[in-house]
Amino acid sequence: MSIRVYNTLVRKVMPLETSEPGRVLMYTCGPTVHNYQHIGNFRTFMWLDFIRRYLEYRGYEVTYVMNYTDIEDKIIDRAHIEGISTEAVTTKYSAAFDEDMESLGIRRADIVPRATRHIEEMVQAIEGLIDRGFAYEAEGDVWFSVDAFDGYGKLSGRSLDEMRAGERVEPHASKRHPLDFALWKSAKEDEPSWSSPWGPGRPGWHIECSVMSTKYLGMPIDIHGGGADLMFPHHENEIAQAEALAGTEPFVTQWMHCGLVQMDSTKMSKSLGNVVLGRDLLERFPPDVFRYWVLMGSYRIQPIFSDAVMSDAAQSYERWARFLLSATSALDEMPDVDVVRRPVDDEGLGDNDGDAFLRRFIAAMDDDFNSAAAFAAIHDLVGEGNRTMEAMHAGSDEDRSKLSRLVGSFLEMTSTMGFRFESSTASSELVASLIEYVLELRAQARSESAFDRADAIRSHLEAMGISVEDTPEGARWHLKIGE
Repeated sequence: MSIRVYNTLVRKVMPLETSEPGRVLMYTCGPTVHNYQHIGNFRTFMWLDFIRRYLEYRGYEVTYVMNYTDIEDKIIDRAHIEGISTEAVTTKYSAAFDEDMESLGIRRADIVPRATRHIEEMVQAIEGLIDRGFAYEAEGDVWFSVDAFDGYGKLSGRSLDEMRAGERVEPHASKRHPLDFALWKSAKEDEPSWSSPWGPGRPGWHIECSVMSTKYLGMPIDIHGGGADLMFPHHENEIAQAEALAGTEPFVTQWMHCGLVQMDSTKMSKSLGNVVLGRDLLERFPPDVFRYWVLMGSYRIQPIFSDAVMSDAAQSYERWARFLLSATSALDEMPDVDVVRRPVDDEGLGDNDGDAFLRRFIAAMDDDFNSAAAFAAIHDLVGEGNRTMEAMHAGSDEDRSKLSRLVGSFLEMTSTMGFRFESSTASSELVASLIEYVLELRAQARSESAFDRADAIRSHLEAMGISVEDTPEGARWHLKIGE
């Protein structure tokens, strides 16, 4: 088993390395719960959830941590706007985020720490950074000294001078270097605060993730993920804090960054006012269609969102759903979409029927989670399955067995990707029952010699994509394929 992943730190694809054989320690920067989350946020969370699922599918034991930032400038601003407390803001939008994640089929992380519940650990970490000469206190604030840490800039690949020239730097009279960043912010009037050796205040944003990730996962963390916009300064600062405090490296072995969603070639951003909220999207498209759009291209690309691309994704997804419904009808059974084989390796796979497609799927996913090639394998399987159904003869055990194997592999791949096919699977038995009832009405009409009525029923079914064949044993039906 050899999974290869693009590591942002070294700018190349390399074998996945873990601290413990068979186990992956994984951390993702979670939401700042100050508002509803947009689809760009959920694309990142869905992709990292899928990576977690695939690692589990390949036999790894994954410990997945995703934090909630529940104290930050944006939360304080939102509290002022809505006229409520910061705690009320975080309670409201944490619940909304949890609801949206569940609706989208994104599994909850194993551990979900909140910043406000780890203030004591953050204070201790800041004290340690001061003691080691990497931070300094000034007028109640504490700053990290970037020029004291030799490795600063290794993730973004830029020197301090390049960063200073290319980034907006927040001025502050007490900072020794323009790029020094806040570890502790002194209290302001009407803002939440906690006690500390430097006076009342609250932690800076960056120290939160360094402290919470290392508390639950230690060092090194095998995979640290997030959106590409977090690479600098947030992830750069996480590295500096964690490695400076520990006195060792690396903080993280494998850095993974998801591309940002584009709206007409412009990054989707709350500050630009061009966001599409996840909950608003779900009013127009089913969760599985959003998942299809998210996963159909590499996690590293910057996909363009539009109604047209979502409609295309809906049509492609419908082809998968229709195949499952048609195959279920042809096999006269309802497959269990929750059952997944989860192979540790692919040595036991054959070269015929579904296993050949499954082998392609695994090879694609092992290559930096190449979902485009994985989708191609699924589409080809669906094509083969449709041809098998078209060629099936009444009572043909060989074609039936082949179709069953194809459906099994289809469900194995798509369920590993997190697809649920809820509407298709839930309605399959109902559809079959309704069609059988209509055919009983047709049989009754034929027995009464009301052939015009019987022919009209058949014509209506044909127009709906349901083919009817009269046999000595009675009428048989199947869904037309590819229409």
